[in-house]
Parts: sequence; structure tokens; C-alpha cells
Amino acid sequence: QVQLVESGGGSVQAGNSLRLSCAASTHTFISYDMGWFRQTPGKEREFVAGITWSGDTRYADFVKGRSTIARDNKKDTVNLQMNSLKVEDTAVYYCAANTSATMTPKNMEYWGQGTQVTVSS
Repeated sequence: QVQLVESGGGSVQAGNSLRLSCAASTHTFISYDMGWFRQTPGKEREFVAGITWSGDTRYADFVKGRSTIARDNKKDTVNLQMNSLKVEDTAVYYCAANTSATMTPKNMEYWGQGTQVTVSS
């Protein structure tokens, strides 16, 4: 069992930055692929960014170029730096973990409770 706790959400104006953090309670963090997802009311949860156990990263097109995902295997954390935030980035952001290479909402094994990000114009 892996527990994930997100932090770093908040309210910012468009154009500003936020850094989301996720702390994992597991001694085998390095074996997990980690991802960030987001969800808005009435919409399905969607992939934002992911990083494999080996450090390979990928991003959704809507954050590519303005977000960076990174992991610290010594601290068992994964962070998402989001820059140039847009109003449409407003959502609840979730950290997730799995042991497979497929990062979709249905494939992730463990989820955090989510952290709200609100971007105003």
C-alpha cells in the first residue's frame, strides 16, 4: 500500500507559477512510475505529466513547454512545476503511482487526495 499526499496548490493569477509536491509513504518509491492528473467538475480526470522510475518524462500537450515534472528518489517525492498558468489550468490536481508504464487514470494504482489549483484572470 502506498499513501500519497499532495501539497502546493492554491490561488494564483494567470501568468504566475505554482509548484505541486507529492510525498509518498513507501520504501520502494523508486520502483513506481509517478504521474500528475487533474480534474474539473463534470469532466473526466486527465493526464498532465508523468515520470517513470528511470526518469523518463512525458507531458500532456496543454502543459508541454511550461511545466516540469521531477522526482527525488531519496526523499520519495515527485514535484510538478507549473509556469505561465492559465485560467483553464484551474482544477484539482492529483498525484498517482503505478508499477506499469501505462499512465492513464484507469491504470494508476494509488492516488492522493488532490490539491486545488485556481487560476484567475
